[in-house]
Amino acid sequence: MNYPLQLSFKLLAIASQIYIRDANGNLLGYVKQKLFKFKEEINVFADEAQTQRLFGIKADRVLDFSAQYNFTNAAGQHLGSIKRRGMRSIFKANYEVYDSSGSQVMHIHEENGWIKVVDSLLGEIPLVGMFTGYFFNPSYIVERMDKAPVARLQKQPAFFEGIFNLELLGPVSEEEQTRVLLSVLMMTLLERSRG
Repeated sequence: MNYPLQLSFKLLAIASQIYIRDANGNLLGYVKQKLFKFKEEINVFADEAQTQRLFGIKADRVLDFSAQYNFTNAAGQHLGSIKRRGMRSIFKANYEVYDSSGSQVMHIHEENGWIKVVDSLLGEIPLVGMFTGYFFNPSYIVERMDKAPVARLQKQPAFFEGIFNLELLGPVSEEEQTRVLLSVLMMTLLERSRG
């Protein structure tokens, strides 16, 4: 993949639609989240017409704060999973990333939890809330278990849409790149719904 990758979605859309593009602007993936699902299930397609399914992300339980989201490829093979780190994620986002055997291999955490707090508070004020997405831009770091940084997901200033850039910070295998991309994709959807 040609980094940095860009994940973008419209804030005013009824159902979340995420476009994944490489550094040259080529579409790598498209996600359209279904509404009113009790058990979260997301499909990543190669194109906007949704003709070729690349990956699937499925929750292991119904609407739960600590659900685990399992990744599969088009053939249905288990690639890994991501899980929110319970109460630690209330103030500052914390997620655990697992490989296909169920061993934790990485974790993702928000670099500055205060950005989320200020954004949430100011976002409730009429008119002012429209501009918080431009000024308060959280960033998330993906690290190995030994604290070696792997990637950073940074929200970019934008009006009426969410734009995130994913850049690699160290050497990563192709399998790990897929796991990181699916993890930050799911985390972005979860964090967006939390505010």
